[in-house]
Amino acid sequence: MDIQSHYGLFIDGSFRSARSGDTVSVHAPAGGRELSRVAAAAEEDVEDAVAAAAQEWPAWWARPAVERAQVLAAVGDRIVANRETLARIETLDTGRVIAETRFDIDAIADLFHYFAGVIRSDEETLKRHDPQQMSMVLREPFGVVGAIVPWNFPFLISGWKLAPALAAGNAVVIKPATLTPLSLLALAEITADILPPGLLNVLPGSGRVCGEAILAHSGIAKLSFTGSTEVGRHVAAKAAERVIPVTLELGGKSANIVFPDADYDRALEAAAMAIMMSQGQVCSAGSRLLVHEEIHDRFVADLAELCRTISIGDPLDEATRMGPMVSQDQRDSVLEYVKLGTTEGATIATGGDAPTGGPDGIYDTGPYLNPTILTGVTPEMRVCREEIFGPVLVVQRFTDAADGIALANNSAYGLAGAVWTRDISVALEVAQAVRTGTVWVNDYHPVPSGSPFGGFGQSGYGREVHKASLDGYSQLKTIYINTDRGGYGWYR
Repeated sequence: MDIQSHYGLFIDGSFRSARSGDTVSVHAPAGGRELSRVAAAAEEDVEDAVAAAAQEWPAWWARPAVERAQVLAAVGDRIVANRETLARIETLDTGRVIAETRFDIDAIADLFHYFAGVIRSDEETLKRHDPQQMSMVLREPFGVVGAIVPWNFPFLISGWKLAPALAAGNAVVIKPATLTPLSLLALAEITADILPPGLLNVLPGSGRVCGEAILAHSGIAKLSFTGSTEVGRHVAAKAAERVIPVTLELGGKSANIVFPDADYDRALEAAAMAIMMSQGQVCSAGSRLLVHEEIHDRFVADLAELCRTISIGDPLDEATRMGPMVSQDQRDSVLEYVKLGTTEGATIATGGDAPTGGPDGIYDTGPYLNPTILTGVTPEMRVCREEIFGPVLVVQRFTDAADGIALANNSAYGLAGAVWTRDISVALEVAQAVRTGTVWVNDYHPVPSGSPFGGFGQSGYGREVHKASLDGYSQLKTIYINTDRGGYGWYR
């Protein structure tokens, strides 16, 4: 399997053209060549997909949990079998380096296997109230789930939604981002003989047309969205209009807090990786670095030197650690933030510009950007408060644990963060006090299966990658049973 020159919409188990005949061109960020022409879904295509999903989900839910688990496990196996191809497609489509996209493929294969195990072990409950009265609590699916995923981690985030939604007994209509639809279409292609037709429907298309049609469709009973906080508010409002549940995983401005007793070299490398991985296009990126005043100057100088050595280039090259940004528009947006930061009074310690030339002129073939560090940043600056979504790190100095906690919590976001110290008491104090959904201690970025991921505040609500996410894709039904054959006597 490789990238097809043309992809249709995946509806009811097969590919077909959009009813309008419209297509969009998908290009590689590295080099800019056209990768494929992809059908663009509109409202009538959403109607078809929802109809197919509505037809299929009752039969899928009626299958015993062990059978559904076997199907999910088979999907995981098929992903493993196609690991290299899927990773290559994801790298070509997003510009992310091959080592990272391989990790994503492995993670989603594991997630399907994880949820196969979850539904085999899930136990519904029976409560006996007295000898004649009892109640059963059952878990039932919503039916048709509408999911919208962003351009930065299309395969990973699609899997985060698909695995629990299907495990809970739903069918899914999912829209990948217009820029990066190929890996999700490839997943539909390789699992078409495993998943029943109609269970998975993939609709590339614009947010204004296809996305809005998904949000408004009366046949969709649950929404799941990952993306910017601004769009997330709109999704939440649309869900509220129809009184349906929604899972939101939104933006972040995560604080990475380094104490003077931390493992210096490990914390230094992690500080670079936490923000420069995937060119900083990560919602949970460690984009705010808080360094204790005792080591601040040395740490920042060493970090700037380290960032200047990061290998930037062809994302398919095993030695590359940073590829191009997803688009020229995204790079322009990030550079505007860098300019804004200097206007606000920040200092560029390194980077702040686009590389030129490079081996075989590669830097001139795509939207590459040098790793950037801004120092002298204060909490009121926009570069400290807003999500830049690029390889730009803002650095703040703190004096003690209380000061570090206060700076970390001085944000509307609450998705993730980290604390680096050898003192377990300090680590636990900070981890419990920081208002975020995830706090790593002496680490950054791991989100293994079985570890709930989601945010506080403007970072959204709901959890993914954990069995608790079944609660977001199902609803509880109580059946109350009375075995007493006597009368009520209430009218006497």
